[in-house]
Amino acid sequence: MIIQTGARTDIPAFYAEWFVNRIKEGYVMVRNPYYPEQVTKYQLTPDVVDLIGFCTKNPAPMFPYMDVLKDFGQYWFVTITPYGKEIEPNVPEKEVVMQDFRKLSKIVGVDSVAWRYDPILIDDTYTLERHIADFKHMAGTLAGYTKTCVISFIDLYKKVQRNFPEAKEVTEKERLILGKAFSEIAQSNGMIVKACAEGRDLERFGVDCDGCLTVETFETALHRHLKAPKKKSQRGLACACYLGADIGSYDTCGHLCRYCYANTRKDVVHDNMKKHDPNSPFLVGHSMRDDIVHEAKQESWIDEQVQFDFEKMGEFY
Repeated sequence: MIIQTGARTDIPAFYAEWFVNRIKEGYVMVRNPYYPEQVTKYQLTPDVVDLIGFCTKNPAPMFPYMDVLKDFGQYWFVTITPYGKEIEPNVPEKEVVMQDFRKLSKIVGVDSVAWRYDPILIDDTYTLERHIADFKHMAGTLAGYTKTCVISFIDLYKKVQRNFPEAKEVTEKERLILGKAFSEIAQSNGMIVKACAEGRDLERFGVDCDGCLTVETFETALHRHLKAPKKKSQRGLACACYLGADIGSYDTCGHLCRYCYANTRKDVVHDNMKKHDPNSPFLVGHSMRDDIVHEAKQESWIDEQVQFDFEKMGEFY
């Protein structure tokens, strides 16, 4: 099965020690974000967990612990955007993150790391021209260290509107201009652009609109075929990604990016981070008297009967 860590928070950046402790103890406890008394217990052992998915803006805190992860398949999304501290107040400097990306790629392999350039927003500072120039610089720096760049445009969820009221939708014209430019730049640097839940409008420019965290993505990282059970996307028809089994918690990401959909308010995040105990099986706090614990049904999805064929994956794989 696949364990996700990054749809609700950034575990490598802020909770690396906790996560490694969970790996060493072999399990983690996860509260249902909508019904907190309902707790799922996941085993974190390589006999049932085929791959761990990470999504981070700062992989460096996990580097001292990479040996602990070596028995697991891994797939890393590293988000690198052009925004400054006024939008991403606690994200490390971009040049530093790009160098860490290169280091990570050398550790886990080029098929197990992808660059996320999202969300894309347009304003007087981050103009179309600025995005194209910065994307070109970043793609050149990351060339040879990944084959994939995932893009998406800002979604104005209610949380985003509250924390970033001046943010505006990116127009269709702007999307097409950037999609075309980014695809051309990426291809010249040995990458393919994948669009995250953006429909198929960018397909005409060579953008892959078939999903960014698909079963095929995980198979490429593992170099193995998976017998994954059929599953509906959590984001509806716009998203083809294979999501689920996320062990993170909302309102715990200390980056405090203004466009974040996973944080409600800064004070809530600070309170939750104070409750974090690296030795607890829960990311926030500990067990409670009224907890109802459910053991997740887990099994390996690796198909031992099928040899993975990279030739079928196309020139970018």
